[in-house]
Amino acid sequence: MTDTATLESPAVRDLTALPKGHLHLHMEAAIRPETLQQMSDELGVVVPMPDLSVTYSDFTEFSNTYRGLLAVLSKAENLFRLIDESIEDAAREGVVYVEFGVSPHFYIETFGSTEAALQIMLDKAAEAGAKWGVEIGFMITVDRTESIETAVAYAEVAAAFAGRGVVSLGLANDERGYPAGQFADAFAIGKAAGLLSTPHAGELAGPDQVLEAVEVLHADRILHGVTSVQDAALLERLAADGICLDVCPTSNLLLEVVPNIDAHPLVVLLNAGVRCSINADDPILFGPNILSEYELCRAVLGLTDAQLADCAWSSIECGGGSAELKAKAKADIDAWLAAGV
Repeated sequence: MTDTATLESPAVRDLTALPKGHLHLHMEAAIRPETLQQMSDELGVVVPMPDLSVTYSDFTEFSNTYRGLLAVLSKAENLFRLIDESIEDAAREGVVYVEFGVSPHFYIETFGSTEAALQIMLDKAAEAGAKWGVEIGFMITVDRTESIETAVAYAEVAAAFAGRGVVSLGLANDERGYPAGQFADAFAIGKAAGLLSTPHAGELAGPDQVLEAVEVLHADRILHGVTSVQDAALLERLAADGICLDVCPTSNLLLEVVPNIDAHPLVVLLNAGVRCSINADDPILFGPNILSEYELCRAVLGLTDAQLADCAWSSIECGGGSAELKAKAKADIDAWLAAGV
């Protein structure tokens, strides 16, 4: 007779209990599917629900789908609900720190100015964070397809809110045709204010854009950065400088950065000594939340629990959270790993 115990899955550590930071999360895309549908129905606007069974045809299709979410968030109460629910979800996934990527200029019509929008978003996030036990930081995102002058203006707003909830300055949208180096002035403003430099690079373009982000924008973290695996010297530099890559496996699959999930280079990056955090990027558009991404990294990419713990620690230490948060999370991550299964 076969012992039924041998048919059961081996015991594993609970990934929900692993304290983690979420460093690569665009706020609007953290909306719950059911909330999006309800808001769409109430406002009478058509917001096509993303088809998670297929890849996006190109980055433009993805970007347009993302901006479609704004149709339901022009109402202040809906934005506040998004903030509260997304932080509640984070807490349930074992997240202790969220660094939201935000574009407060999206809400000028609702709140009157970029500064007013940012302040009320910070206030609501702080309230929700206190309620759900999650520390919150904001990354102000520069759109690389807009003018240099606009980028500088966004950086000045971010700098004005440094120490008041804004912790980093990001750079998003399609890298191709918009090299990181042209935003040097904007990122110099952020650096002077003590903000982390956190540009997207090495997603849709090659390792040269990662190198440019490091050398010209003085990046502390790179959002994505997975094409760095094409340049051994760059990997050595990232490892030596402790620059963290905020990777998003499912996002990379659905935007065809990798041909299949088995080809994702996260393990290669970790084996090269590069610090990495695991993230969901845009859950409403790609499907998985951060907990699901950790589970995927374990089950499909083969990360050990020690590697998952290392990624979790990178997501805390390399973020803009408080010293108190980092000290507690470090102890709790070590305890999670030491406890065994």
